[in-house]
Amino acid sequence: MTSITHEQSLDQFYNQIDWALAHYKKHGLHENEFNHVVIGGLGGSGIGGRIARLVVSDSMKIPVEVYSEYTLPAYCNEKTLVILCSYSGNTEETISMYNQAAGAGCRIVCLASGGKVAQLAEQNGLPFYPVETGYQPRMALGYSLTTLLMILGELSGFDYRTALERVSAELKENQKMKDEAQHIVEHFKGGEKAKFVVVCDNAMEAVAVRFCQQIQENAKGEAFVTVLPEANHNVIESYYGKHDTNFVILNSGQNARNNHRFAFLTELLNSHDNRCYSLTAETYTLNHIFKVIHILDWVSIYLSNIKGEDNMFVNNIARLKSFLDSVK
Repeated sequence: MTSITHEQSLDQFYNQIDWALAHYKKHGLHENEFNHVVIGGLGGSGIGGRIARLVVSDSMKIPVEVYSEYTLPAYCNEKTLVILCSYSGNTEETISMYNQAAGAGCRIVCLASGGKVAQLAEQNGLPFYPVETGYQPRMALGYSLTTLLMILGELSGFDYRTALERVSAELKENQKMKDEAQHIVEHFKGGEKAKFVVVCDNAMEAVAVRFCQQIQENAKGEAFVTVLPEANHNVIESYYGKHDTNFVILNSGQNARNNHRFAFLTELLNSHDNRCYSLTAETYTLNHIFKVIHILDWVSIYLSNIKGEDNMFVNNIARLKSFLDSVK
């Protein structure tokens, strides 16, 4: 088991960005060569793809999809770029996707700290991006997200390096972010064991999923995501009375009509004395995305400590992996 605690990895998170930038090598590919990009990865190794896909949605001229499965979509062929992410390099679903991608003639790029994925990349002369070892996958997001943004940016002719360097510089001074995380935990005092529901817009959906994953793995709590405007056509009808729920509002602020929806929904929840905390972007930038991720990562750690949960161990996941190994 890794000796790097989650607190250490968060306090030194900027090092992951710096390391990934220092080790990035150009792949020489261009989006004109492809009809689509598919990013494959699970859990902590897949969330970077989900965040990167939304960040590049305004610049990429071809669709970017993320799959967290054993199989790839049937449209994958020689005009598909498949980017596979596995921190350990041994994730069975990701290796399955690799085999399908290779069989379909896809172009393949790999990210891993080692394992089978690294071996396959070396054996087949594929572009390979390394990740430092010693972390739990969910706490190594800086490596995968930075590298994916650089890969996708290069595809479309956009360089994220300067923007990522600014992010790194801001995260070096993270005390205010830790203070806000503590403030959020205090805001939900008395409801630490309640489930979390994150209400977000499309631009912040992957960040919301990231927070839910961290609550689930680190604080051993239930957490779910609802996305506006869609959730205003269904989920809103469940908001009568007070819920035993911690509501976190993540609004990118990019759409004026959605801003009105968030305002109405927040007022509705507050009118029934629900616990709500809003993190609305003044300016939607890459810095804001990383800042919110960092704050909410700390929230999950602080909550795990309050609840007396060991945030370093994921026993149910380990048991499942052992079971799956036994039924191969």
